[in-house]
Amino acid sequence: MVEYDNGGFMKMLIAHVVAAAALALSLPAAAADCAYPHAPASMPDGATATLDEMKAAQKDYTKYNSDMSAYLDCLKADYDANAPKTDPSMPDAKKKEVQQQRAEEEKRFTAKYDSAVDEVRNVMDRFNEQIRAFNAKRKAAKEKSG
Repeated sequence: MVEYDNGGFMKMLIAHVVAAAALALSLPAAAADCAYPHAPASMPDGATATLDEMKAAQKDYTKYNSDMSAYLDCLKADYDANAPKTDPSMPDAKKKEVQQQRAEEEKRFTAKYDSAVDEVRNVMDRFNEQIRAFNAKRKAAKEKSG
């Protein structure tokens, strides 16, 4: 009679289920599910903002930057997963057609990606200007007080 190690089998089964679930959760969603993050609604004026206001804004802008990074990763993964691909068994005419489709898809992806990068860079540059203004105000106040 053959004996099964049910404990070992169950552990292996659970490990496979957990691995499959982790893989499924790590896969980015389709482009429609790549949520475009929006910059925080307001930007502090570094010349007049309090330390607490700047700290709160720093938290908001750090989250925005992180969310945009996740969005860009999602776009890239979606493009990589869904861009048309050629197959060695395809006739040459079909390969050429797929290559043209891929080139068009790459142009759309690049435009979308670059636009998002430009936006986050501009938003973060403006916020960094406010940080510099805030730090200059604090430095001047510190020098004044002695």
